[in-house]
Amino acid sequence: MGKSSLLLKYLALCSGPEYAMLPVFFSVSTELSDYKRSAEGLLDTFTCALETSGSLESRLGSELQKWKLSRLSVGGVSFARQGTEPFLSSGTAILKHVLHDAWSQFIRPAQLNGVIFFLDDLHNFLCPSTEGIALTLRDQFQEFAVHGLNYSLCLSARDYFSEIRAFAEPAVRFYDKVDLASFTPAETQEYAAAVFGDSAPIHHVSEWLYGTTLGHPYFLAFVSRQLLTLAQGSLPDPELLWPLIFRHLEQEKFRSDLANVTEREAQLLRDAAASQNDEIGPSNLSNAHDRNDFKRLTEKALLLGVGRGRYKLYHPLFRAFLNQG
Repeated sequence: MGKSSLLLKYLALCSGPEYAMLPVFFSVSTELSDYKRSAEGLLDTFTCALETSGSLESRLGSELQKWKLSRLSVGGVSFARQGTEPFLSSGTAILKHVLHDAWSQFIRPAQLNGVIFFLDDLHNFLCPSTEGIALTLRDQFQEFAVHGLNYSLCLSARDYFSEIRAFAEPAVRFYDKVDLASFTPAETQEYAAAVFGDSAPIHHVSEWLYGTTLGHPYFLAFVSRQLLTLAQGSLPDPELLWPLIFRHLEQEKFRSDLANVTEREAQLLRDAAASQNDEIGPSNLSNAHDRNDFKRLTEKALLLGVGRGRYKLYHPLFRAFLNQG
């Protein structure tokens, strides 16, 4: 299970009627150029969540339609028109105004306990900076709490806080981090038992899965799914199916990994795969490479930073693919 899958699991849990919460899922795109555009997109998604919520009875549903129709359009997003509103020129002002208004008009009358915003892939939002976005979100949601509005934030991101060197301590305390790590051998066996049940010798299959994937959640799920599909009820030795599974992995995963890299970056990856060393730096490769290429490939999660100026490919299976030539 990857970070996005885990976020969706959390969303499904909080959707239960016993919690009386409104979940709002928003996927952060690299096309969002600033905080204002992200606020506009988030509010569009929030409005859709309100419209489809079973907690909004017919009377409140009618009020929501009136609220939408009476909104004043400003900069691509709309606001409830209750008297003269200030000119809302920033993402912070937009969210503050609309979410305060929605709390009193819809959230509380619907007897909802609150709203949880699930922001997926926050690392895609780089403007103005990782630190700037983290601090802005902290300030925004703390302001809601001060006024008794239960708006919560749950986000997924790739190595989000590791690059923030001068992150203020209060901001660090605001976020509770859950780091996703690879499965251990014991966890892999538990996973295999849940997936394959009695259709396979679990100890052998889990050992093979762990040796092949090193417990990487994505590869573990992909390979297990392929085994189930190809086995058709009776699982043979998984090693016999591995060549076919690896071809599927190449088509569905690795080729998409390379779809957004430049030829210069692709050559760096091939050189890293051909190196005799697991960890590499600019001085370890036969061809000269710009240090910025290492940084960009780290941002694309194809290289992992393992120390100052030291990198490695994100998984041995990716190395095997690159070495196929």
